[in-house]
Amino acid sequence: MSLFNFMVSKSIMHVPSPIVHYFAKDYVAGPSLDDAVNLSHELSQKGIETTLDILGEYITEKEQALPFKEECMTILETIKQENLDANLSVKPTQMGLLLDQEYAYNNLLDIVAKANELDIFIRLDMENTESLRGTLDIYRRLREEFPNHVGTAIQSYMRSSHDDVEALSDKHMNLRLVKGIFLVKRQYAWKDPELITANFVELLDQMLSYGAYVGIATHDEKLYFAAQKLIRKYKLTREQYEFQMLLGVDPELRDLIVAEGHRLRIYVHYGEKWLGYSRRRLLENPNIARAALGGILRGQKGN
Repeated sequence: MSLFNFMVSKSIMHVPSPIVHYFAKDYVAGPSLDDAVNLSHELSQKGIETTLDILGEYITEKEQALPFKEECMTILETIKQENLDANLSVKPTQMGLLLDQEYAYNNLLDIVAKANELDIFIRLDMENTESLRGTLDIYRRLREEFPNHVGTAIQSYMRSSHDDVEALSDKHMNLRLVKGIFLVKRQYAWKDPELITANFVELLDQMLSYGAYVGIATHDEKLYFAAQKLIRKYKLTREQYEFQMLLGVDPELRDLIVAEGHRLRIYVHYGEKWLGYSRRRLLENPNIARAALGGILRGQKGN
């Protein structure tokens, strides 16, 4: 671990919120749905699709899921009314997964049923190891009824991911492939960055070989290059895959991907709970803080 990363890991939870906000402001649309909608319209004008994501997770009481569920319904209605080229990402832990899996399933069933009615796609976000099995189980159940309106995510740092893809391959899959960002014990996850990257490519090959629609979520130019090779290998059309990125990360690569004719989707996070999200992301990826600090020293504004 570099000295800079070590300093971030030891200090980030005690840094005043205005300072955290300065480092993370380019990575969150704002506190309100209106902020996310306005940004989605701006990105759409650049030929970029979006996924809206309300911040907040790990509820401790079932009743805390209800405002999240209501907000998800509002987001779906807003996407339709605003004619946004957008999906909705939902964290199963927001719906009570770690409290009662059946309760979470019923909440998500209502959301996906509404999305099906409005012809909007729902992505079940993948979180930590505690929620992995439950998320995949719920995805499988929802996929039975709404095969074209729900998908989930697979993390390339998880040792179980190839088996998980194999287990889901009995029917059409819509998967978001990511490296993984949560802190996970070594018994469950690969730790070497090169292994995680290599496994990402192998998983993408495995998914595409089964005819899955994949959201290739990466800011790594090496992975973008490898993905292009696989797209050519499987002779995919533009409608059979997409690239995905997080808001504010490597806008130059973002624009290159669009210019080269690929579909690109940006995850647009918003919500009042931006502070906890931002602190966790800075802790898990100190390079965000490093990049922002470099911009400050060069006198540049964030993108």
